[in-house]
Amino acid sequence: MIFTQYYLDCLSQASYLIGDDTTGRAVVVDPRRDIDEYVRDAAAAGLTIELVLETHFHADFLSGHLELAAATGAAIGYSSVAKTEFDSRPLADGERIELGEVVLEIRHTPGHTPESISIVVWEHANDAEPYGVLTGDALFIGDVGRPDLLASFGFTRDELAEQLYDSVHDKLLTLPDATRVYPAHGAGSACGKNLSTDTWSTIGDQRTSNYALAAPDKAAFVDLVTEGQPPAPSYFVYDAERNRQDRALHDEAVAPDALALTDVDALVAAGAVLLDGRDPVEFARGHISGSINVGLEGRYAEFAGSVIEPHVDIVLIVEPGLEREARTRLARIGFDRVVGALSDPLAAMAAHPERIARASRLTALELAERRRSVDDLQLVDVRNPGEVALGSIEGALPIPVGQLPGRLDELDSARPTVVFCAGGYRSSVAASVLRRSGFHDVSDVLRGFGAWRNLADASVH
Repeated sequence: MIFTQYYLDCLSQASYLIGDDTTGRAVVVDPRRDIDEYVRDAAAAGLTIELVLETHFHADFLSGHLELAAATGAAIGYSSVAKTEFDSRPLADGERIELGEVVLEIRHTPGHTPESISIVVWEHANDAEPYGVLTGDALFIGDVGRPDLLASFGFTRDELAEQLYDSVHDKLLTLPDATRVYPAHGAGSACGKNLSTDTWSTIGDQRTSNYALAAPDKAAFVDLVTEGQPPAPSYFVYDAERNRQDRALHDEAVAPDALALTDVDALVAAGAVLLDGRDPVEFARGHISGSINVGLEGRYAEFAGSVIEPHVDIVLIVEPGLEREARTRLARIGFDRVVGALSDPLAAMAAHPERIARASRLTALELAERRRSVDDLQLVDVRNPGEVALGSIEGALPIPVGQLPGRLDELDSARPTVVFCAGGYRSSVAASVLRRSGFHDVSDVLRGFGAWRNLADASVH
């Protein structure tokens, strides 16, 4: 058996290549849209990708099943419960897919979504125990899939949570303790609230360490897994729908068109958004007025998708040579309307200093002084509710960064405003959104709440 896990840190997303070297037959599970790595690795191992298996309609990324099928001729397999606009192979509960000596067993595990499946992997058909199980978003390391993402699609979160309880206990925990668990996501994903940084575990380890599996009964499980989930990024519903639809393919080899500043101005006048992917420190030193800062070094696609609508044209501003990467990372969440990238941004800004704005960033000490000296200071905490529950700055209004564009009416654009997060990445995103929305006096906090808490601790001692 050839078994490869591909883990994408910026989306906390795992995909898998599984093949049988005696026959050369292979499948890919939950691929991302930039598929060249799967194709290259399969070819190097002498494998032919015959089938693309999707564990469910993903909400946090746009899957690469169509791209991979077009490149390899592979069929696409979804649960028999799923309805797709493209040709797909319905997979029945209990169905076995023989690659040769390697056998895959499909188990329907609804709960995160109605069509969720898990895939039990047998290295040899007659083995006493399976090698592992690919659990999709049903069972994570340290958590289970959240059941509330599809509450608006005809299922209540409690109904899905009850299905998830049955799936986990009747379909997954019946596997031997030594069975390896390979989930679709890890820590940082908004598909759960307590995901581990580990990328695999075992059924036995999860049986004893996973908080959700410690629930004594179904009712307690429902309460545990529905409470305290992080806000879902606004693009999740869009991606869940796009993953069931036919659509245009992404070509990762194509770079965005290089644009002069005059071209950029025309596009912005027509409604495009300027997305500056440079580091927040560089952005603060100088950027084109009206641009939104989402650093390419962080969870770029996730936060871009949280503050920009999917149907808006996007003009990229990145360090030269990173244009294709930025386009591909946006394509991973289905944001395909990248209409170009500003050519040589630093030179363009140097030639037009009148177009440049700088961003105010405060140290924790400077924030303390501003709170004393500015009576009507507006303080906004853009972290998630779970973070805020562990402590915040007195008087701060909690608005998660992904909810900020839809909650601007809760803020006064005429008041001086300071936003903060945990470390300074999300606050730069939020501050740039506010400036673009007409807030004239906006600062964010360097090193965020962590620096504020350290300052408070130092003052006590």
